[in-house]
Amino acid sequence: MESPSESAAGENASDVSEGALIEDAAAGAAEEEKYADIAKTPQNSYSRGKAEADEEDLYAKGSTPDGYIGSCYEFDEEIDNRSNQEEYSKWEEQGFFSVMEQPLSTFSADVDTASYSNLRRLIREGYDLESLPEGAVRIEEMLNYFSYDYEEPVGQEPFGVTTQISRCPWNEEAELLMVGLKTEDISYEQAPASNLVFLLDVSGSMGEPDKLPLLQSAFAELTDNLSSRDRISIVTYASEDTIVLEGAVGSEKRKIKQALNSLKAGGGTWGSRGIETAYALAEDNFIKGGNNRVILATDGDLNIGMTTEEELEELISGKKESGIFLSVLGFGTDNIKDNKMETLADKGNGNYAYIDCMQEAKKVLSEEMTATLLTICKDVKLQVEFNPELVEAYRLLGYDNRVLDRKDFQDDTKDGGEIGAGHSVTALYEIVLREPLNHGIAESEIEDLKYGNEYRKRAGGTSAAGPKYKEWLTVSIRYKKPAGSKSELLEYPIGYDSYCEKPSDDFLFAAAVAEFGLLASHSEYPEDASVEHVIKTIRKLDLKDSYKIEFLELAEEVR
Repeated sequence: MESPSESAAGENASDVSEGALIEDAAAGAAEEEKYADIAKTPQNSYSRGKAEADEEDLYAKGSTPDGYIGSCYEFDEEIDNRSNQEEYSKWEEQGFFSVMEQPLSTFSADVDTASYSNLRRLIREGYDLESLPEGAVRIEEMLNYFSYDYEEPVGQEPFGVTTQISRCPWNEEAELLMVGLKTEDISYEQAPASNLVFLLDVSGSMGEPDKLPLLQSAFAELTDNLSSRDRISIVTYASEDTIVLEGAVGSEKRKIKQALNSLKAGGGTWGSRGIETAYALAEDNFIKGGNNRVILATDGDLNIGMTTEEELEELISGKKESGIFLSVLGFGTDNIKDNKMETLADKGNGNYAYIDCMQEAKKVLSEEMTATLLTICKDVKLQVEFNPELVEAYRLLGYDNRVLDRKDFQDDTKDGGEIGAGHSVTALYEIVLREPLNHGIAESEIEDLKYGNEYRKRAGGTSAAGPKYKEWLTVSIRYKKPAGSKSELLEYPIGYDSYCEKPSDDFLFAAAVAEFGLLASHSEYPEDASVEHVIKTIRKLDLKDSYKIEFLELAEEVR
C-alpha cells in the first residue's frame, strides 16, 4: 500500500463520480448544519483551556467524576429528549442441538465488550429490560467484560483453560458447562514497541459532550501510558481525512495531547477514506516484531463513501493480512451505529469496546491496556465435541454471529477471533444429559469422530462402567501466533471430574450474567430466569471487583 499523500487523495477522489460527490457534500453540509449548535456550545465543564493549558489541563476534556460509574451520565441533561437512531444487527438465537445429529459445536472466539457497557448506558438512561433495542445485547460480550480467576497458561501454551459443569440455575432439566480461556498477563513495559494510529471521527455528529470531548480525554489517558519506544500518529476524518500528527515519539506526551485538544467537530463522515489513510500511515511507520495497530474512535455514523456493512466488511477484510490490527472504540448515544462498528472489528482482526464515560475509558485504555492493544493469538476458534453416549443435547449461549461450520475449524483461511494479553474468554453451554446414562446408541455421522465406535470399545462399550469413567466432551482450540499463517491445535478432554456440586464463584457469577443476558436479549429460551434470582446469586458471592459489584447494582436497578 502506498503512503498517503495529496496525490493519492486526489486519485481516490477521482474514483467517485461527480454526482456522488455532490450528493456526499450535501449530506455532509446537512449534518454539519444539524450539529452546528452543539459544536458551538461552550464546553466549560469539559475543558480548562486550549494552547495555554498545562500538562494536567490538557487531560480535562470530557472528564467525569471518578468512582461510581453512574455519575458518567450527569453531564447530559438533554439525553431523554433525543430521537433514537441507533442501529444494531439482530442475529438468530441458537437453540438446542441433538448430539446424535450435530455432535460438534464450532465458533470463533470473541473478546469484544461493547455490548455490556452499552447495556449499562441504556439502563442508566431509563430503559427497562423489555424495552431494550433488539440486537443491542450480546451475551458473550457481557460475559467477557469481566475478569475471572481462570487457570494461567502453562509452559509454551498461550492459554490456560478452565472447565466446570454444574446445575443450570434457570433450567432444571439441564446442566451448565463453563469453558474459560485466559492468556498471560503482560505489562505494557514488557510488551513490544507500539506503532499506533489514532483514527478519530471529527464529523458533525461527534460534537456532543459524550463523543469528541470524551474521546479526547480517553486518548489523553492512553497517551499517559506511552513510552519513548512507541510511535503515534493521528488521522481525523469528517468530509475529508487529515493527518494531524505522524510518527510522534510516545514520550512526547504534551505534543500528542495538544494535537488531540485541537480537534473540533464538523462536516460529514467519510469513514472509509479515513480507514485507507490510517492503514497507509501504519504501514509507513511499521515496527517489525512490534505492535502495529489502528485505533478507530467513532459513533459509527458513516454517511459518505462506503457506508453499508457489506462495503465496510469488504474494505476492512482486505487490511487484515497487513500485520496491522484494529481496535474500535464506540462513543455517544442516540445515533450510534453498533452494527457497523462491530462489523469493522470482527472482520479486521480487531476488538470492539464502547466508551460510555471516563471510567470506562480508563478501564479499556489504562487498566486493561495490553489486553486492548496487544494481540497474543489471532484467528482463535473453538470446537466442542460432545460424547453422545452421555450428552443428549446442547445449546451455546451467545456467539450467535460467531458460529462456524465444522469444516471451518481446520480451514486456516476462515477468520477467527483475536485475544489480547490477560484477556479472559468465557463460553457457556446448557447441556442435557442422556437418560438413562450409558445406554447404547445408534450409528450416525459421529462414526468418524472421536466418540465413535472405537472410543466406545475402549471405554467399555455399554458395560456397567458409568459416566465417571468416560469423557463427556472434548474442547479443541485452534489459534495462530500474531505473525503466523498456520494454526496450532490444543485439545482438552473433559470428564466427570469437571462436575461440581458446589461450583466456583467464577462459575456462579458467569451464570448470573448469562441469566441476566437471557432476559435483556429477549431470549426464546429463558425458562425460569429472573432478575430476582440473579440478584440472589450475586449477593452470596464474595465480590471485591468494583465492576462486578456495579453489575449487581444494575440488576437491582431494573428489578
